[in-house]
Amino acid sequence: MNLDNDEIRRYSRHLILPEVGMAGQKKIKATSVLCIGAGGLGSPIAMYLAAAGIGKIGLVDFDVVDFSNLQRQILHGTEDVGRLKGESAKDTINSINPNCEVVLHNTRISAENAMEIIGPYDIVVDGTDNFPTRYLTNDACVLLGKPNVYGSIFRFEGQASVFAPSMGGPCYRCLYPEPPPPGMVPSCAEGGVLGVLPGIIGCIQATEIVKLALGKGTPLVGRLMLYNALDMKFREVKLRRDPECPLCGDHPSIKELIDYEMFCGIQPESAEPTENPDEVTVQQMKKALDDASLNIKVIDVREPDEAEIAKIDGVPMFPLSKLPEIFTDLDPNQQYYLHCKGGVRSMKALNFLKENGFKYLKSVKGGITAWSDEIDPSVPKY
Repeated sequence: MNLDNDEIRRYSRHLILPEVGMAGQKKIKATSVLCIGAGGLGSPIAMYLAAAGIGKIGLVDFDVVDFSNLQRQILHGTEDVGRLKGESAKDTINSINPNCEVVLHNTRISAENAMEIIGPYDIVVDGTDNFPTRYLTNDACVLLGKPNVYGSIFRFEGQASVFAPSMGGPCYRCLYPEPPPPGMVPSCAEGGVLGVLPGIIGCIQATEIVKLALGKGTPLVGRLMLYNALDMKFREVKLRRDPECPLCGDHPSIKELIDYEMFCGIQPESAEPTENPDEVTVQQMKKALDDASLNIKVIDVREPDEAEIAKIDGVPMFPLSKLPEIFTDLDPNQQYYLHCKGGVRSMKALNFLKENGFKYLKSVKGGITAWSDEIDPSVPKY
């Protein structure tokens, strides 16, 4: 696989590195990488891999660009809002390096298609934000013998590693044998994320991929790199392959892909969703606010910083994080409607209060987001 004159000019700063040179750049060009996710992590990963000269980049993403993505997902611009992320990402990558072949997989990766999608690529990079897809990616990579360049982010912290039992290291299951209970770990939409954080972690992942393509340096195999942006500190944790790991251990019991939603305790969505007796709609919440004779009080269990962004007049704050300390200020015999941003934390608050003797509780389905969509569009969405 030769380089033409334009490529030689493009990659000249690589070519004069003794560790890269012509031979190394040809290796980079011959490498194919599958990036699962074209969001916060996928953006710097894909952009720097394209600039570095990776010959083929596959992108797995079925989502569309939202305004809330633009604070960190630099593959996409304002004019891309509403477009498929894959299409937007391809345009950006091609503008960086038209020599890079971009293959779009505009689909949700699943146990049914993962082996087929991952199979043709040399290296897989995990830019996902949910546990079922992380376990799926890990398992498929181990079964196919592919290195899995892992990264994750939340608020001000991130981590990265290279899971590659074929290179003598552990897999993701060695580090996290069991997923956390559903809802235990907040999503970025719920907990927030510093916009530049995925740039840092994504660039580390891209660096590891280029090193793997070159066969140079010491990869993050058997090492978990932890980063704290607020303290600007990196630290490293040694990882070892677990001989009892059901996937990459000495006597593996996992020989094929499984149902990862079920493994992570996530209930499948039914074709006709049933009503939850513990939930009410925003229309019912509005009725409770408008009609004092119903004797229903509405409380907001979001954090104070969120109330500065968007708030419903007349609704007091009882943040979920402080609820164990302040719930005694509430009347256990009063009927309450609890709301948050989308309905997850209000359900957690409902369960906590029930455990402490409260009987007349409802969680508002969709939270303040649904309120903005269906009741009052002047309330900002975030």
